[in-house]
Amino acid sequence: MTRALLLAALSLGAAALPASSGMSNIKNIVVLVQENLSFDHFAGGLDYDSSIDGPQNPQFCNPANVSLSDSHQVCAKPTAKNIASDDPNHSIAGGNMQVYGSYHPASGAQASMNGFISEQRASYPHDDLERASEAISYFKPEHIPVFNTIAQNFVLFDRWFASVPGPTNPNRAYLTSGTSHGHGKNDAEFLNSELPQKSIFEQLSDKGITWKNYENSTKSNPPFLPDSLFYSWTAKHGKANVVPISQFYSDAEAGELPQFTWINPECCSYMSMHPPSPINMGENFIKSVYEAVRNSPQWNETLFILTWDEHGGFADHVSPPSNVPAGDTLTYTEDARDGEQYTFHFDRLGVRVPTVLISPWVSKGFVQHQPSDGEGNEFTHTSILKFVSELWGLDSLSPRVDWSPSFGNLITNKFRSDTPEKLPQGADF
Repeated sequence: MTRALLLAALSLGAAALPASSGMSNIKNIVVLVQENLSFDHFAGGLDYDSSIDGPQNPQFCNPANVSLSDSHQVCAKPTAKNIASDDPNHSIAGGNMQVYGSYHPASGAQASMNGFISEQRASYPHDDLERASEAISYFKPEHIPVFNTIAQNFVLFDRWFASVPGPTNPNRAYLTSGTSHGHGKNDAEFLNSELPQKSIFEQLSDKGITWKNYENSTKSNPPFLPDSLFYSWTAKHGKANVVPISQFYSDAEAGELPQFTWINPECCSYMSMHPPSPINMGENFIKSVYEAVRNSPQWNETLFILTWDEHGGFADHVSPPSNVPAGDTLTYTEDARDGEQYTFHFDRLGVRVPTVLISPWVSKGFVQHQPSDGEGNEFTHTSILKFVSELWGLDSLSPRVDWSPSFGNLITNKFRSDTPEKLPQGADF
């Protein structure tokens, strides 16, 4: 580390950056969080690297009825549709059935990952088993040429878990503050800027680090507030930093992106990939963001992180970690489909989701599996907060952030000039 960089880090209250990483090459971070796709469903069919942990070897199957020991098996096939026929259940209780085969898993229960078809059939009761099997289907690489090209050119995580085994906004709260403050569903407090905890946006403002939340979420049906406006602090002090998505493209072209960019897509018609949003339209949105960043004057100092907020009820064969620290001591209770209440303690992670690191400072086509730090922890949404805290010398926002591994060691000191300027168009299938 140069003396100037060390002084700058110390002025932010930072410890020295890890000597083995190239984190000092990163001056700007761009984060795009798409919607509601599990790793197996969206990325499990990628075949450019045989180590990618997808649903094929051995083939992942679920019983058509998890309560019957001799039930017909429904197996994962590369038959996912551009527009899903149904939007799978992604509540916390519904996720219990998908992951444990029960709405009320006992403490310490083994995650069997065998209830996705049963929950899909309970959510959409009809006799069309082929339609229900869409929940366990996956895409071929040619279905997702944008993501396939990104993964082959940058760093793909195949063990990155959502923070909460439930819906969008609790996960987005963990993504931006390290806790959902006891919220397990998309309730009114997210729509009214009532979350009281400190967020990454408040932290950055306190440190004089520039940020903007570029958003199209207020165009959703029904409208969502952008993630930064979940928090009462932002509604009072940071509204000027929340701007339309159109400004992202002009700022990128002019080389005027802030140090921290957060992007909210529209949901759920044409951008986010949340059913019934078409996959190819979501791919073209990702392409537009990538190309704006890649061709910006700021590209040489930028890390672009692309992830999905949660699994959206689509199947995955990898058991999520349990016995992890919660963001705080609050719990959440909801009624399960069987009419009984279930209380969640935020002590286990959600299902795997696709995540990639995109930068001229990361290796080409590298697949990151479980962290190699020997601590047994797993990559999850709050790993982004851990990385940002290391980069800019911020305090940890929660015990979950403390627990989460960073990915700073994946940022290298070798600049790549071979990153694609343009990506293919989304596939029409």
